[in-house]
Amino acid sequence: MRVAATLASWRRLRLFPLSISALSLALGFYGGFIRLGIQLPGGVPSIADFHGAFMISGFLGTVICLERAVALGRLWPYAGPFLSSLGAIALLAGVPRFGALAFASAGAVMLAALATTAVRQFALFTLVLSLGTACWIAGTLQWLLGGFTAAVTGWWLNFLVLTVAAERLELSRMRDVSRPSQIVFAGATLLLLLGSARSEFIESWAPLTAAGLLGYAAWLLRYDIARRTIQLSGQPRFSAVAILIGHGWLGVTCILLLVAPPSATAFSYDASVHAITIGFALSMIFGHAPIILPAVTGIRIQFSPLGYAPLILLHISVVLRIAGDFLESADLRLASGLATIVALAAYLVTILLASTMRASHRTV
Repeated sequence: MRVAATLASWRRLRLFPLSISALSLALGFYGGFIRLGIQLPGGVPSIADFHGAFMISGFLGTVICLERAVALGRLWPYAGPFLSSLGAIALLAGVPRFGALAFASAGAVMLAALATTAVRQFALFTLVLSLGTACWIAGTLQWLLGGFTAAVTGWWLNFLVLTVAAERLELSRMRDVSRPSQIVFAGATLLLLLGSARSEFIESWAPLTAAGLLGYAAWLLRYDIARRTIQLSGQPRFSAVAILIGHGWLGVTCILLLVAPPSATAFSYDASVHAITIGFALSMIFGHAPIILPAVTGIRIQFSPLGYAPLILLHISVVLRIAGDFLESADLRLASGLATIVALAAYLVTILLASTMRASHRTV
């Protein structure tokens, strides 16, 4: 009884960073629409300035910190998601410097937690996870010091890409990945780090970043365990589809960076960034949510085939975003934002309805 009560109290504590991450997601979209020129009721222009910070640090950073804390099963790593939640609240309160410090501190806690794992089990995936977190810290500190937004974004995107790729590498170890393939993975990681160090997202050419993304896309599409689980049915197949399509967007981003580098046109930077943040990162959220949410909240999540509809809509929204950027069409860019929000909301409703219906069947 005492153990059950302790677990329940821990899960209740997790609800705070989960709630703040959801709020950050909403504020990120809110700011995104303002940036698209939409006059929203009670619009707060300053929120638009923090669009990227809310989405990457407030939303994804908090979720990733919470996921790692749950996986470690110790109390002190929970300081990470609580600090990143505090950072999001500081941004909303109009105190960005304090928010940046809170995000950097969250990254430092997460890096320390990963270091304890690496000491016990040193492997390529633990190293890359640590490097991904270091990229989050580096980008946040650069933002705190007044660095160019595009240069900061390069580091933050590496945080997302390296973290997800390392987690997929960890899962793929059961496929007995060869030493040469691990060298390719490590090489792609190095290229991405060098690309951020060169601030390629503000340059007229981004060869290192493009090559690193291509290396990751090829490696993940070849070795990810999702290639095996896609042959199953139900939720494992759905997750595999979402994950593999997300990997594909890394390859698309490589092409975008080579054909239209970030500074080439007015919106080429926007196209590359959203191909990663929506096409890759949010697709991973779709794929991992049925696994992560039960672990974090203790709530059983049920799968419904209807989940494929919002997943398809999510990726249509990325196509619309890229098309709108290259055609410089405000209507297409707005349609993309609306489609992304509808996809996320529809997916959440699908999960809730499927879980509720399964629970009601059990009680009958």
